[in-house]
Amino acid sequence: MTLVHHRHDGDGWIDCACGQRHWGRFGAAGLMLVDDERGVLLQHRAHWSHHGGTWGVPGGARSSGETALEAALREAAEEAAVPPDAVRPSHAWVEDHGPWSYTTIVARASRPVDGRAADPESLDITWIPLDDVSALPLLPAFGAMWPRIRAAAPSDLVLVVDAANVVGSRPDGWWRDRVGATTRLRDELGLLAPVPAAALELPAAQWWPRITLVAEGRARGVASLDGVTVVDAPGSGDDAIAATVASAVAERPADHVVAVTADRELRARVGAAGGRSVGPSTLFELTARDR
Repeated sequence: MTLVHHRHDGDGWIDCACGQRHWGRFGAAGLMLVDDERGVLLQHRAHWSHHGGTWGVPGGARSSGETALEAALREAAEEAAVPPDAVRPSHAWVEDHGPWSYTTIVARASRPVDGRAADPESLDITWIPLDDVSALPLLPAFGAMWPRIRAAAPSDLVLVVDAANVVGSRPDGWWRDRVGATTRLRDELGLLAPVPAAALELPAAQWWPRITLVAEGRARGVASLDGVTVVDAPGSGDDAIAATVASAVAERPADHVVAVTADRELRARVGAAGGRSVGPSTLFELTARDR
């Protein structure tokens, strides 16, 4: 593999062992915004660019100090005028060639976003209905992945965490201060994203979950934080968890709704509501990555 250097930190061509040239000395990333009504925000690439005239997502080379998400947000702002603070990532797909990779971040807008061609790299930036994308002349790599991206595009990951069960599975003195133990769990959950897809048997490579932590009894009173909504069960925690799962499934049937609990009866209720369950040990393995 040889590098053709360019004047910017991440800019440059890589001649890959696969026989192709890839843009981005440290890999590349792009952003695909999804809207339930309008479809996906795509870029019609300028004719002078690599694979000019095709359609794909706003994106480009990562710098040496950027994560794939940071690069995708920057590129979407530069090329499509998408405000980074209006974007909520959902999941990511990775085309991995070993020393080079391209990450497609699938995301939703937290407020209305129109998008526009903001630099010369685009002929157009526009919303395309999901079912119309395959009829376009797509960037070859994007087109090859599109069937899988399309299948998961409407989905988000919703984690509903049984605070009492998860806290109670660790003999760390939680019974002396249930609010404190639940607060520590909330803080751990706040550092969870992104989650490796394989850990939860999901498609794609990574997911940024929407997390609901359900507390009951003397553990109630913990405040929510960004990324973690804390719900105080007015009565039975199991009833509140089952209701939360049922509500999430009904609101967006395409979502992956996963409850975290080891309680067998509750797991059965979660399944009956249309969700599925994993045990506290799975959650601990995920949170341990951030310590």
